[in-house]
Amino acid sequence: MNNLMGVIQYVLGLGPTVILPIAILIIGLVFGIGLKKALKAGFTIGIGFVGINLVINLLTGSLGPAAQQMVERFGLKLTVLDTGWPSAAAGAWASPVAAILIPIIMGVNILMILTKTTKTLNIDIWNYWHFIAAGATGYILTNNWFFAIFCAVLLEVVTLFIADKTAPMIGNFYDLEGVSLPTASTASFAPLGFLVGYLVEKIPGLNKIKADPDTIQKKFGIFGEPMMMGIVIGWVLGILAGYDIGKTFNMGITMGAVMLLMPRMVKIIMEGLIPVSEAAREFLQKKYGDRELYIGLDAAVAVGHPAVISTALILVPITIFLAVILPGNKVLPFADLATIPFCVAFIVGSRKGNIVHSVITGTIVMAISLYMATDFAPVFTQMLASAQFKMPEGVALVSNIDTGGNLLNWLVLKLSQLVQPLFG
Repeated sequence: MNNLMGVIQYVLGLGPTVILPIAILIIGLVFGIGLKKALKAGFTIGIGFVGINLVINLLTGSLGPAAQQMVERFGLKLTVLDTGWPSAAAGAWASPVAAILIPIIMGVNILMILTKTTKTLNIDIWNYWHFIAAGATGYILTNNWFFAIFCAVLLEVVTLFIADKTAPMIGNFYDLEGVSLPTASTASFAPLGFLVGYLVEKIPGLNKIKADPDTIQKKFGIFGEPMMMGIVIGWVLGILAGYDIGKTFNMGITMGAVMLLMPRMVKIIMEGLIPVSEAAREFLQKKYGDRELYIGLDAAVAVGHPAVISTALILVPITIFLAVILPGNKVLPFADLATIPFCVAFIVGSRKGNIVHSVITGTIVMAISLYMATDFAPVFTQMLASAQFKMPEGVALVSNIDTGGNLLNWLVLKLSQLVQPLFG
């Protein structure tokens, strides 16, 4: 079992730049586009993800240290440290149930497609770790393999349901036709985000504010362009972090680069995906009538939208401020501050890019997320202990926003705690 897990982790460690071209090649051949087109589509998508990863690393590499500086500058003292999604992924892969869950998760997705209970073919294999983390949560609390499998599959089914329901929005708003986003951490922020966003939009006065990137650009000219918005927001973050003039200027340029480059990387991915998506649609229409099939990709393809990046960058200092003022919160936001774009991608899409509505909605959702992450801390810490995670000096409890602070995973925690007495 250990050898099998080692092989699986090696393959998944190659990342989407290797896994996706292979998956797209196979899918392209299945749907009859031919070897030449399938190879080109796979390589194009792989190259697109190289570009996206470069830009995301640019974002996190600049935003992470700035967030750390804000935390230190304002002297925040909280007892639960946010160690970010990488620690959660490590804990998930180290779980005893990890190896068995990968084929089960794949099998459930294929079964759901065959039984027409989902339209999403989830090729985002790396992000299966979110489902495995849910299984690990169930296993830690019950020490029962079957319940752990149930937890993982439950999160998968709900995530695929959300991915299906939000796919039209992904096509219309993000211009990603034929794509759904079954990244569990992103989908988990949709139920609360949609509800809160709907209520925010009904508030008198707020309902008349139009603040999508196009409207902002018309009102503010060059300073409303996504690149300039990124530069200005980057400068503000640099000032809040206490950077000197040089580092503040550099922070602005970096955020401007993220805003400019990310959408162009997504276009490269879509250039490769469109032939495969169209072939899949034609194949299914011939065989099953008007049936649709969505290609399930990493939510990274949506985070580059100017409204998403703008909303996320504004929410970074807001989330830090919330951690200080919320009574009962114990989580010190840290590593996952750089992943806020993934948390708000569906929220921004549902608000049609209205940055004001998205920031207000995101503020409320992040407040709730901090409370869930606080509640999740003991089990999250236990999960990381099983992965031999080295705890930071002076820290007894850890959690994060991505896993501990998302609604669906928190509900898995509550379900596991509810049935725990049944397993002794």
